[in-house]
Amino acid sequence: MEKQKYIGPEAIIEKKKKYIMPCLAHFYSNPQQMVKGSMQYLWDSNGKKYLDMYAGVSVMNCGHCNPEITAKIKAQTDKLQHVCNIYLTENFVNLAEKLAEITPGDLQKSFFCSTGSEATEGALLLAEIYSGNSEIIALRHGLHGRTKLGMSVTGLTMWRTAPTPVGGIHFAPNPNCYRCPMNKKFPECDYACANAIEDLIKTATSGHPGAFIAETIQGNAGCIVPPKGYFKRVREILETYRTLLVIDEVQTGFARTGKMFGIENYDVVPDIMCMAKALGNGTPISAFIASSKIADTYTRPGASTLGGNPVSSEAALAVLGYIEEHKLAKNAMERGEQLRAGLRELQKKHPVIGDVRGLGLMDGAEFIHADGSEAPEILDDVLEELKDRGFIIGKNGVGRNVMAFQPPLVITAENVNEVLNAVDLVLTKKQW
Repeated sequence: MEKQKYIGPEAIIEKKKKYIMPCLAHFYSNPQQMVKGSMQYLWDSNGKKYLDMYAGVSVMNCGHCNPEITAKIKAQTDKLQHVCNIYLTENFVNLAEKLAEITPGDLQKSFFCSTGSEATEGALLLAEIYSGNSEIIALRHGLHGRTKLGMSVTGLTMWRTAPTPVGGIHFAPNPNCYRCPMNKKFPECDYACANAIEDLIKTATSGHPGAFIAETIQGNAGCIVPPKGYFKRVREILETYRTLLVIDEVQTGFARTGKMFGIENYDVVPDIMCMAKALGNGTPISAFIASSKIADTYTRPGASTLGGNPVSSEAALAVLGYIEEHKLAKNAMERGEQLRAGLRELQKKHPVIGDVRGLGLMDGAEFIHADGSEAPEILDDVLEELKDRGFIIGKNGVGRNVMAFQPPLVITAENVNEVLNAVDLVLTKKQW
């Protein structure tokens, strides 16, 4: 790999300043230019190799430039790229059929678009069409996209950049057992955070809100994993008030949690489900899916110019085939258990790790000060050094203090041991 082929990080940053809107930041105080990917590895413009433990934020579940998937994308690109979905092509209906097979319960009919934000927006539109009510309940610290409505149902302040959010939206406490918003302990709390949804419906809505939307695991909030019975309790409450359950699987979908979809870990079937990111393994595609009963109320004209185009649909079909053939859900479950067990051992040794949580390969280690307060500055320092040692790890959390592990699902037991050893070495060196 020849360094002179690339303009390098400094030149990219200068061009960003001149030509890119300043809302787009970048990771690291000393960032690198990424130029190549192969399965669980990345390379920068200097030829340095990295183990990727973030997968472009839960996108590259099948690995970077996966040869089995990219071969099918290339072949489709040579045949037909785009005609708009108002014309008949085969790939997108075959993909819709496959999604009906693999999604839980009676979810059957899909609408394809290009981004997770579009999928969220479409799902909430469908909920309003079906229910006749535009009121929405969302969770504090959730994140549902960059559209006007998506930002409005987002409960994270740093991502709610619209100065005038959409009205008719109410926020319920999020199920964060480490930092409980109700100041209770599980299981003695009897799902107080879920029960608060009923109080919210009774006191702040018409009594029949159209939808309740939630991520199965709150990714940007810090990999917040609800306790096992949470969604069952929520479902019971919503059914009482004829409110639809909309589940956002944009980050948790496609084997990341050890199941094809995260909500399957909770034995609950949503009314509408959103998906994106890993569905295309780097190719832009998203969808929302519902039962025929709900989906068939969406009869007025609706289309997405690039939604379900032949190339993206072929990519998604290849992704689903690869996940099943290579048993990525099983690997995600096993490697996730290994990772969390290792992180909990490190937690005993390094008090800066306040909490370890996750499901499958969507895992977080929360960094704290001695008094339990959030320690984002420590995390930033650790992530910078891990990057210099060849490990790409993410960060999230309300206080940006959660080390986030969301790697390609093709990682090995050896990869997990490598990253655990690296974290241990850095924390030991820093005396944390």
